[in-house]
Parts: sequence; C-alpha cells; structure tokens
Amino acid sequence: MSTLDEHLDDYLRLRRGLGFALGRHGEQLPHFVAYLDETGAATVTVESAVAWARLPAGIKPITVDFRLSAVRGFARYLHAIDPAHQVPPPGLLGVPRRRPTPYIYTSEQVAEVLAITRRLVPPMRAATYTTLLGLLAATGMRLGEAMALTGADVDLARGLVTVQHAKFDRVRLVPLHPSVTSALRAYAWTRDRLCPKGRAARFFVTARGCALRRGEVERLFRQVTGLTRLRTDTVHPRVHDLRHSFAVHTLIDAHRNGADISALLPVLSTYLGHVEPANTYWYLTAVPELMQLVAARLEHRPGES
Repeated sequence: MSTLDEHLDDYLRLRRGLGFALGRHGEQLPHFVAYLDETGAATVTVESAVAWARLPAGIKPITVDFRLSAVRGFARYLHAIDPAHQVPPPGLLGVPRRRPTPYIYTSEQVAEVLAITRRLVPPMRAATYTTLLGLLAATGMRLGEAMALTGADVDLARGLVTVQHAKFDRVRLVPLHPSVTSALRAYAWTRDRLCPKGRAARFFVTARGCALRRGEVERLFRQVTGLTRLRTDTVHPRVHDLRHSFAVHTLIDAHRNGADISALLPVLSTYLGHVEPANTYWYLTAVPELMQLVAARLEHRPGES
C-alpha cells in the first residue's frame, strides 16, 4: 500500500467519523489515488488533478467539475500534512449553475391541481397522486423523499414523517399539520382497501401496488398543469416548484404575522433539510406579495417615523 493509499484511508475514516456519508466522493477518490500511483506521482498537483478529472476523453463538464471537487477536499487534507500537495482552486473548470425560474403556485392553483387529480381513474391512482402532491405542497418535501417513504416512516399517531434518505443521505423529521396527517390517514385506509395484497413496502404506490416512478409522476403533473392552463408554451411549472412555493408562502405568512424573520429562517432551513439558511435562499423568490409585505415592514420599523 502506498503512502497516498494510507492517507486516503485516514481521510475517508476521518470524514465518515464526522458524519459525512461521502457517497460518490468516496467512490471516486480511490480511482484518483490509483491514477497517481500509475503515473508515479507522490504528491497531488493541480495538473494531475485536472488530467484525471478529464478522463476519459469526451466526459461531460459537470462530471469533471464533480470529480475535481472530490479531489479538492482530499488535497486540502494532504496539504495540511505536507505543503507540497497542491489544492485545485475553487471554480477551476467549474460549470456555471443556472437557476431555473420557479413557478410559485397560489393556494387556489394548488387546490385546482388537486381537484383534477381526484378525478383520475382508477380510484387508487387518484388517491395516490392527490395525496402525494398535497404532501409536497404542504411540507415542501422533495419528490424523491416522498416517493421513498415506507409505512414505517409515516407516523400517523404522532403526525410525523421520517425522511430516511434525504439529500446527502441525512435523516430528518418532518412534523405535519393535523390536516395533512388526516389526509395521509385517509390515503392509507384507501390504499390498504384497494391494494390489500402484493403491495410494495412504499407508502405511496401505483394502482397495481408497485412503487412509483419519478418519470411517471412528472409526466402526469405535466398533463394536469396543462388541463388547468397553468402550463403554456412559455411557462412550464414543475413538481419541484411546489417546494419553492412552500418556502415563499412560509415567508409571506411570517411577514403577515409580524414574525422575526431572522429567527424563522434557521427553522425553515432545518424543516426543508438544508445544512444552513444560505441554502434556503435558493428557494426564495421575490414575488410581488412578498415584496409588498417587506416594504411595509421597512416603512414601520420601530424607532422610525
């Protein structure tokens, strides 16, 4: 085993000990160390990191960026041990991240979408999609998180959902409003009545009792938003925009109630499963109603005329 292999084992053990799952970073770094061993390199250089990240020829820029970010963390660790190791600078070969303009649904529009899903056939399909979309709108959960829920993850007695595999493989608790708990309880009763046998372990299932597939959910959502005329040639609402809408309307309600926004943001961030409030800003959109409320509060700040 080379010195770099030993350092990598120590690095991965340290990171995992601190609670990081590492995921694909943990899978990619051994390949990088093997590449350095093959080329006879004893230290990490920016040149070697870039050369490895670009292999094989024709690889997608976003993959290059991801691989380089994995090396960057390891290189920082090595540099603290031996300054001869170079750390690839942030932004090197980075891919600009474009934020798609989210569609912020009103409560009336969400109600209209759910009204159409209730008319789907067969009844099991209607129940699944109505409850799934309602849960997303009411909690801001990610679609993948909701689809992955099992019966054990949904505590109807306490009104609590446990997201076992959130982003970065974290676990978080999502308290539910009593009306949401009631809707989930009604769905569970309908599901168990219509799919008593052969049902998948997932909480949300298809009419045949199978686990949902993301592509099918998104396809149906496009159809439903087309029927409500929310979708046009230039406006393309997404399922994920329900998460954006939840964040924005939470902020709007807080301003209406005169809440302390600086105290609210960490709570909202935790509820959405973010590491810090800065990550939640991605979901906040300056819709007219929010801006009017903000302006009104600024005009009447205490101590000012």
